[in-house]
Amino acid sequence: MHTNIKFLLMRSTAIRFFATCLLLFVFTLTVNAQANRLNVVTTAVPFLRISPDARTGGMGDLALATSPDANSGFFNLAKIPFNESQGGIGVTYTPWLKDLGLNDVYLASLAGYYKFDENQAINASVRYFSLGNIQFTDNLGNDLNTFRPREFGVDVGYSRKLSEKMGIGVSLKYIYSNLAGGAATNGSNYKAGTAVAGDLGFFYDGKNEGGSGWAFGLAMTNLGSKIAYTDNADQKDFIPANLGLGTTYTKVIDEQNKISFGVDLNKLLVPTPPAEGDQAALDAYRTKSVVGSWFSSFGDAPGGASEELKEVQVSLGSEYWYNNQFGFRLGYFYEDKTKGNRKYFTMGVSVKYNIFALHFSYLLPSGSGVNRNPLSNTLRFTLLFDLDAQNNATVSPENK
Repeated sequence: MHTNIKFLLMRSTAIRFFATCLLLFVFTLTVNAQANRLNVVTTAVPFLRISPDARTGGMGDLALATSPDANSGFFNLAKIPFNESQGGIGVTYTPWLKDLGLNDVYLASLAGYYKFDENQAINASVRYFSLGNIQFTDNLGNDLNTFRPREFGVDVGYSRKLSEKMGIGVSLKYIYSNLAGGAATNGSNYKAGTAVAGDLGFFYDGKNEGGSGWAFGLAMTNLGSKIAYTDNADQKDFIPANLGLGTTYTKVIDEQNKISFGVDLNKLLVPTPPAEGDQAALDAYRTKSVVGSWFSSFGDAPGGASEELKEVQVSLGSEYWYNNQFGFRLGYFYEDKTKGNRKYFTMGVSVKYNIFALHFSYLLPSGSGVNRNPLSNTLRFTLLFDLDAQNNATVSPENK
């Protein structure tokens, strides 16, 4: 987040609480600097990296090469033409910071797709993040005004099959982030930030006719402009451009039982912050071009190749379906302790009936204090609506 906005948020008691929520939101942690120097790769609008889908949330955020559904556009839109249904809609609600007793902080999403034919499809989605009502005060504690910080992203995409096994997709995205509501301090006026970005996806479905085998996915997401909260051209922030690679193996046991497991690797295509006290490096970091940052992000960590490897996040997940009606999931997410220290287990269940499917996920409690995961003890859910399930009653469970 913009350094000036951080300064603004720390100006009052109420806004300090807001800053704490944002710190939790980007999962930054306090660690022993002498043992392991904390150097988290941070960006603006980090809500774009939260999984807006309970099915994915139940598998440790595994999503790049899993079977397609209505929410595939959030992760790898190249999977969408491989849906067996002609169209679908998904709605997800995710409470945020539930452990703190907050009821007005949440992430909500809506996604859908439509297939023109067996080879091409369009999709659209929106995700909305609300940080609740905040009371702004001055340095003396006097109330100034209340404001509801909010962010959202809107996507529109197109995808098509290149062959029976291979597909690609591309989408455009508009991003809006209003964190301070036009507040002013030190002569600076803070405004809503906007950005434009795009996603690229690739999917290869290597399963055999019986439904068993490997699938592979690659996605580059949030490739776009920087975002600014003031008119200062030198104070723009990177958005969370990301490169993801994933694979999933599916085994069809019999007509009623199917199981799959997989792994995703994700790395932000964002510069690593320079070593503390290196002003020249910090100036270069702030002025680096967007495209240049995508390439330099593979070799700019102060700690060299070993630190670059620590910036890779790992998602492990598995999914079991019984009779195409009941699903069960387990997952694990890993992030190095010097890069955010997110480590947690997840679980999920699904129930499908007629044209509807319900996915639930739960993140097992982990950490304590500032290390507490914002989704600990939180149940989130997704409702899927299959536009032609009644005409496709024998849809394979891999596509739900």
